[in-house]
Amino acid sequence: MTTVLLVDDQALVRSGFRLILSVEDDLEVVGEAADGAEAVEAARELRPDVVLMDVQMPVMDGIEATRRIAAENLAPVLVLTTFDTDDYVFDALAAGASGFLLKNSDAEHLVEAVRTVAEGQALLSPQVTRRVVDRMVSAGSADSPALRSATGRPAPEQPAAVPPSAPGADLLTPRELEVLTLVGRGLSNAEIAAELFLGEATVKTHVSNVLSKLHLRDRVQAVVYVHRHAG
Repeated sequence: MTTVLLVDDQALVRSGFRLILSVEDDLEVVGEAADGAEAVEAARELRPDVVLMDVQMPVMDGIEATRRIAAENLAPVLVLTTFDTDDYVFDALAAGASGFLLKNSDAEHLVEAVRTVAEGQALLSPQVTRRVVDRMVSAGSADSPALRSATGRPAPEQPAAVPPSAPGADLLTPRELEVLTLVGRGLSNAEIAAELFLGEATVKTHVSNVLSKLHLRDRVQAVVYVHRHAG
């Protein structure tokens, strides 16, 4: 059973999410919070498998609440918002969110998003991943502040291959190094499979192995790793 904490300042929105999730046999809503401060306390007490986090709330917004929950490693956070803007995407990811989903997504996507994040995977479309890559590179740094500061410059070329001399890279097989480099360029598993003539399930296994060996939380951290260490 995957446990979920709902965080939104609108009771009606929380009720809607609860209704959607409650019909799934493998999902259970274990708590609700109306602002970010309540969310942090609830996450400490309940230790849910996933936190569904609104962005704009009183007392403490969802970005700061996400930052605190991630810092204490209380639960992965799936950020929900009505705003499809770079600032919210990058602020949420820089704060440590594991996924980003618009509130107007349908019920099926919401349920699958919760399951994906609960499994320890980052929920980022290839388009969002590429926006993260472009923003980091154009800002000239892969550190978190770069995710929140656009320079307006066009992004330079994508990173070269990750060298075996990079920290922890000696633990990776040559194929895993190839997969890691392509993840850093924003390719989805399907695109990597096509690029390397592999099955998508095989690529998923390689990605999982890379994250485990390098102690990376998700694909977002893998992107950061590549841009720090690629040749």
